[in-house]
Amino acid sequence: MSYRSTLIKAMITTIVSTAILPCLAAPATAQGFTQPDPIDFDDHTGWTSMFDGKTLNGWDGDKSYWRVEDGAIVAESSCEKPTGTIYLIWQGGEPADFELKMEMKGEGAAVNSGIQYRGAITDPSRPHTDRKPSGTCPSGAPRGAPPAFATQAKWDMLGAQFDFDGRNQYTGQYYEQATGRGIIAWRGQVVRTEPGKKPRLLATLGDRDALAGYVHVEDWNQLHLIARGNTMTHIVNGHVMAVLIDDDPAKFRKSGLIGVEIEGTGKISIRKIWIKKL
Repeated sequence: MSYRSTLIKAMITTIVSTAILPCLAAPATAQGFTQPDPIDFDDHTGWTSMFDGKTLNGWDGDKSYWRVEDGAIVAESSCEKPTGTIYLIWQGGEPADFELKMEMKGEGAAVNSGIQYRGAITDPSRPHTDRKPSGTCPSGAPRGAPPAFATQAKWDMLGAQFDFDGRNQYTGQYYEQATGRGIIAWRGQVVRTEPGKKPRLLATLGDRDALAGYVHVEDWNQLHLIARGNTMTHIVNGHVMAVLIDDDPAKFRKSGLIGVEIEGTGKISIRKIWIKKL
């Protein structure tokens, strides 16, 4: 090896050992930066419990369907006794800016649920046709009819929904019930609405199917909702699923009722429900 080659090798070794390697090995704190501490989902300091774990006190709905079982609010819909689309509504007010945390589990591929928020009761006089089923269920029993709309009208909700479903097609997305807007921010999307325009995609949060992998099918999931101003963020098991920035004042609802829903067939369970007003 020539003197020139030896000198070049020595210089490279010096640069790597004195400049590059220390930077690779040094923790972020050496530069004055630190990683944020993770939020403990079970830390309820400053939060208010919405469910006592034993009764439906503070909630209103059709108690022939909604009940408490093993420390959770549950409702079950079957072919023989379908619920149709029904709601259980929290009686604690109509919050505007808030965070809400709960655990939710769906059992049965066809079950559909979600958290209704900033909602309202629909017009009970609106056109509605009660479904009259025919045929038989897989069990051989006749198909049942869901409760008549007139018996559920005082709880029938419209407004924003943090969607949740048994087939895990929609869990986490932003959907609106009975407003005409439907699905606005699909799973994996950041969407903005504006007056007179169709909703527009601002950014993606990740692949929709990859995000679905963070959802625990047939098991408990941690749902975290942040409604701050006109921005709504839906988080499932620590992963942001959808964000809506609602800049359409004609459609945006800044406060309203909170409730939970069941439709389809299957069982929904909800527990550990907490709210923090912002």
